[in-house]
Amino acid sequence: MILEAVYLLPAAVWTGSMTYSLAVVQPRSAGFFREDDQLEEFLTVLAHGNRWRVLAMAATLIASASAIIVVCPWSGSRVVYGIALVLDVAATAVFVHVSWRHWPARVFALAQERPDFRRKLRMSARAIWLLVGAGFVLTLVASVGHG
Repeated sequence: MILEAVYLLPAAVWTGSMTYSLAVVQPRSAGFFREDDQLEEFLTVLAHGNRWRVLAMAATLIASASAIIVVCPWSGSRVVYGIALVLDVAATAVFVHVSWRHWPARVFALAQERPDFRRKLRMSARAIWLLVGAGFVLTLVASVGHG
């Protein structure tokens, strides 16, 4: 079904990009930059402009999961996409918090406050990764399962 592909593609992209960020970008950048100001500037530049791309992916996930729930003839798929919808809404809520609350506060944080902000960001990133990743895996299995 086309709607499943519309759902699965951004779910895979978001899950993959979160995996890469958590496993590669964050640890390596922390080891590369010796000066805290340089690390913070790099992370800010890296994050700049991503808010609307991520929100577009989230909106696509939410809209396509909702559409599948409405039009899907397989009751099992409705349940799975319903679960995925809840997970995606929760991930989006975490992202919105990070984007509109965490980052603005972080920009004005004192140098000694930055490690705590980074720790909170890693926790939020892991939460987003788990939520979106779980939705992706569930829907992929359901999509493959019904053929």
